[in-house]
Amino acid sequence: MNLRISRSRWALGSVALVAALALVALAPRLGFTTGAPSPLWTERPLTATPPTAVPPSPWIALAHDLKPAVVNISTKRTGAGVRLESPLGNDDPFNEFFKQFFGNQPRQMLRSLGSGFIVNPDGYIVTNNHVIDGATEIKVTLSDGRELAAKVLGRDPKTDLALLKVEAHGLPVIPLGDSTALQIGEPVMAIGNPFGLSETVTTGIVSATGRVIGEGPYDDFIQTDASINPGNSGGPLINTRGQAVGINTAIFTRSGGSVGIGFAIPINLAKPVVTQLAASGHVTRGWLGVTIQRVTPELAKSFRLPETRGALVSAVVEGSPAQTAGLKPGDVIVAYNGRTVARSDELPRAVAATPVGREVPLSVLRDGKTVALTAKIARLAEVDEAASPASGEKPRLGLQLQTLTPKLAAELGLRDRSGVLVRGVEDGSPAAGAGLRPGDVIAEIDHRPVKNVEDLKETMARHAPGTPTLLLVHREHGNLYIAIGS
Repeated sequence: MNLRISRSRWALGSVALVAALALVALAPRLGFTTGAPSPLWTERPLTATPPTAVPPSPWIALAHDLKPAVVNISTKRTGAGVRLESPLGNDDPFNEFFKQFFGNQPRQMLRSLGSGFIVNPDGYIVTNNHVIDGATEIKVTLSDGRELAAKVLGRDPKTDLALLKVEAHGLPVIPLGDSTALQIGEPVMAIGNPFGLSETVTTGIVSATGRVIGEGPYDDFIQTDASINPGNSGGPLINTRGQAVGINTAIFTRSGGSVGIGFAIPINLAKPVVTQLAASGHVTRGWLGVTIQRVTPELAKSFRLPETRGALVSAVVEGSPAQTAGLKPGDVIVAYNGRTVARSDELPRAVAATPVGREVPLSVLRDGKTVALTAKIARLAEVDEAASPASGEKPRLGLQLQTLTPKLAAELGLRDRSGVLVRGVEDGSPAAGAGLRPGDVIAEIDHRPVKNVEDLKETMARHAPGTPTLLLVHREHGNLYIAIGS
């Protein structure tokens, strides 16, 4: 039995050998090749037709050229009244650590907060105001690794813009484009430092323009689906021409990260603001003196309007340019300075951009009829839109103020008929640290009565440097003295 098995195996082996030799001999005729095993992919196309060259993406060259002009901005903040937020939010274990061992004592933090981009080779950098708001120290990290101290030339909380300066020359820049030419669906690229990851590039399209998201009175945002995350704030939104058309500012999110809905300040809105910040450190805006609201279909019917457009005047400030021009509550402003007002949010931007002292024509719908008026634009009175004061300058309080008139007091239900109304208090400002609130009425400053914003400015001009500012404030139904440190 064993012999048969051995022979059978020899016979089968002989047959296999003969078959293999025959296959080798016939291989060339059958189209087979011998030698090393075939690779899993081919290095050349199977046809003789040459492949079509795939053009490189324009983003490759743009990212290479423009990334060096985007910077990382870090700040140090300290002091009571300054809210320091961890990137991990309320779940950050260090929050409990600080509470447990330091209580509510001031603490310092130095971390990457955002981005910025160079617009002038002599070290001028544009960023968001919220990136540097309340900072006692600002550092800018360039793409070549250099860390430079930055000075705030000016900031504008109403548009969330700030202009920084570093001592350097010959820096790379990003040219500014025309945001009014943007089209829905147009490709755009964002460059920034999300979560501290420097020089991160993301791309997408323009999802919408003219977005109003409740960030301020001059909202006019570009919406994009280019990925924007915490740390991108202040970085540029770039078109395919390599121009900055927006400044990345905010995102809509429930998770803390990008969900494809980001917002950028249009560069055309930023240009005049940045120009004024460079020249004087603050922004001068026009003021008409009206409170407006959107025209809804129901309101259009009630006011006998042919269309749901324009800005409905709900109140007119006493002594304002609007009152002098003859505007009344119930009027609908449908044209300003020769331009149609399609939506109510367009009017504040148009008025703010008007030079102080200019007379502008208004087209108003009143009782179903068109009325032509002319208003002489005044200056919007605001305090502390500029940067932190240099040595020798008067201290700034961090307040947005408005002269209180009897009519305004009646509308707001205030018992005071004169004084200075606190409209806003900037986070991290001396006023915020002292406890001032929106709605407070300043009646005295340094024991001197103030009836309007001009009185307050004159008194502040006489204030002795290095001494606390004493305010007498009317709040609800009581009086309160507040001292704001120098």
